[in-house]
Amino acid sequence: MPAMPASTSAILVLDTTGRWCAAGLKRADGQVFTRHEAMARGQAERLAPLVEELLAEAGVVPGDLARIGVATGPGSFAGTRAGTAFARGLALATGAKAVGVSSLAAWAYQADPGQTRTVAAIHDARREELVFQVFTRGAPVSDILRLSIDEARTALADYGDVVLTGSGAALMGADPAGFADEASLAALMTLTESAGEDAPPPSPLYARPPDAALPGGVIP
Repeated sequence: MPAMPASTSAILVLDTTGRWCAAGLKRADGQVFTRHEAMARGQAERLAPLVEELLAEAGVVPGDLARIGVATGPGSFAGTRAGTAFARGLALATGAKAVGVSSLAAWAYQADPGQTRTVAAIHDARREELVFQVFTRGAPVSDILRLSIDEARTALADYGDVVLTGSGAALMGADPAGFADEASLAALMTLTESAGEDAPPPSPLYARPPDAALPGGVIP
């Protein structure tokens, strides 16, 4: 069945922070379309065609977009760069507002959509380190911290009964089956819609500074 015509105010969300290239589109009539392709690398090359295919399926043109939300990490360094750069470029070309949503915030919302609990969203930063942030009733109550596993366990003890989620939650004793390692498109869509008009343009959130510099000594 051909897609129904869509008016303006469509919302596009993108996530290339993990082992995937994913996008979701919500039309003005509320219908949602998604694409989620597993891939360890190559998101930068695949993202634009994937978005083009998604827009065509939904019957939406780029000028219909009101907001473009993008997961800003922490996650894959190259994937995060690709996603945020694409979102900002598409927003500039279409006049849509680009909104950055940290993967930590998306994981926290996914784990507690009713926003009634305290949630620690934890990213496995490798090298026996974790990047995490604590949210209570949907609001952040800690800075984004990078600590060793033992240091993180001590820090989280101060928050009492905490729901653990994210790629690093199992390292803190959570059941691995309780976390789906895939793009959180529904949560990303909700947080993109609810972001204020004063939300700053998206910027990558890296687990740690890059190990290498670009030519000329510029750190990416």
